[in-house]
Amino acid sequence: MMGMIVQFCGLSGAGKTTLAAALALKLTQEGLKVLVMDGDHYRTTLCKDLGFSKSDRLENVRRIKEEALRLSINFDLILLALINPFEEGRTAPADGAELIWIKCDLATLRERDTKGLYFKAYLPDGHPDKIYNLTGVNDTFEVPKQAGLIVETDVMNEEACVECLYDFLSPALGKNRMSYSKAL
Repeated sequence: MMGMIVQFCGLSGAGKTTLAAALALKLTQEGLKVLVMDGDHYRTTLCKDLGFSKSDRLENVRRIKEEALRLSINFDLILLALINPFEEGRTAPADGAELIWIKCDLATLRERDTKGLYFKAYLPDGHPDKIYNLTGVNDTFEVPKQAGLIVETDVMNEEACVECLYDFLSPALGKNRMSYSKAL
């Protein structure tokens, strides 16, 4: 039996990997086998030959999803933490992955800026350290049209986000929990 695959998409620094890791820990403590596949990691391994063009970004997502499908026989749940900026990459036919948009506004992302990417993206053109392809700033991020859930990390704290994700995914994972309906 294949495990469920869930893809978290969103801008860099929105909290995709943080939330995936926290949710994985919670579910692992309940006895589920959970794998987190982080896009940053796969950029340096499976996808190290790819750049940041649209076709390369789509290929990056395709490879990671293929790897998730291959590994899904060994897990109850695989969480993909990927920027995945194009709707085309999120809605591949028959991939069966649930889509969750980890949403955060640019002002909050610029404040967090744990990797210094936003600082570099907002440098003046011609600056030697300027990043010209940061998704959501000076490169495309298409708003997800078919997200099963939107988790706003600029509105909710980490604990509330994890609880929201847990409640949303519990029915599909066979958990008997009430669906998430609290106002936060």
